[in-house]
Amino acid sequence: MNDITVPPELSDFSHLDPEHVLDLVEAALGRRSTSLCRPLTSYINRVYEVELEDGDRVVAKFYRPGRWSPEALQDEQDFLLELHNDELPVIAPLPCTNGNSLQCSDGMYFAVFPKRGGRALDEPNAAQWREIGRLLARMHVVGARHNTRDRILMAPNASTEDHIQYLLDDHIGRADLYDRFEETVDNVLEIITPLFENVETIRIHGDCHKNNMIWRPDEPLSLIDFDDMADGPAVQDLWMLLPGRLHDAASEAGMLLEGYETFRTFNHAHLRLIEPLRFMRMIHYLAWCARQQYDGGFSRLAPDWGSGAFWQAEIDSLNEQQPAIIEALNSPLPPL
Repeated sequence: MNDITVPPELSDFSHLDPEHVLDLVEAALGRRSTSLCRPLTSYINRVYEVELEDGDRVVAKFYRPGRWSPEALQDEQDFLLELHNDELPVIAPLPCTNGNSLQCSDGMYFAVFPKRGGRALDEPNAAQWREIGRLLARMHVVGARHNTRDRILMAPNASTEDHIQYLLDDHIGRADLYDRFEETVDNVLEIITPLFENVETIRIHGDCHKNNMIWRPDEPLSLIDFDDMADGPAVQDLWMLLPGRLHDAASEAGMLLEGYETFRTFNHAHLRLIEPLRFMRMIHYLAWCARQQYDGGFSRLAPDWGSGAFWQAEIDSLNEQQPAIIEALNSPLPPL
């Protein structure tokens, strides 16, 4: 099942005050808190740091109601637990008193994680590029064991078409902009859809960029934030880490793949999917933003979102991606 439309009444977290958070965390873990409850930054969900009486600190993640089905949320939990059990550096949810990690209260789902400090990865050095490659390959070995039950399939004729239809149905009011957007995306889909035929899809992180990795001195890099996990091609988890397009980041891509192929074979022909995936990411992001309109904070941060000028600029960007896709498909791959 794809992520689902979020009606306004389901996206409201206003009832989730610190006292309610503390009550839910204490009941879930069967442990008392010190009443310290600090909100953390999150664009979609609500996340809080809670201190327990024994000195441990945990992070409670409350999933935005209506975004994912319970089965899709369990997919994330299961993947994290599988990775943790295979000794990959991820932050797995804690088991609660009922034996489950995913909890539900009045239709709102949440999970509690151990707090782990660290900071976002800056510019990786050569050794770190190879380490990242090894980490992603190990994750994909686990991800390839079976597919998800209820997550999106990252493919032009699946998730991307769904996102496009959602935008056309609800968010592009002007007829001229509607027609331009539809023509632009249809032209690109005609080019890229055949490229994904017979491409292996596995469980992937889905939003793998350097801000979703944390590091501490003398410790392995850790992967965080599996909220957008999906079934998709392995290359999706590699390209967003590169500091530019493939021909401009061949050195980094080579080191990344050198590490990756220590644990898992990579089909280098799938590097040609990077520019199509970049287009798909642009569509995904537009749909993601469209769903945030129900959150009052988003409208304050992006007051021009959805205006005529906004859509004109976005359509121009999508149009510019088409020749980049064609050039990448017709050019030899850089030596890596």
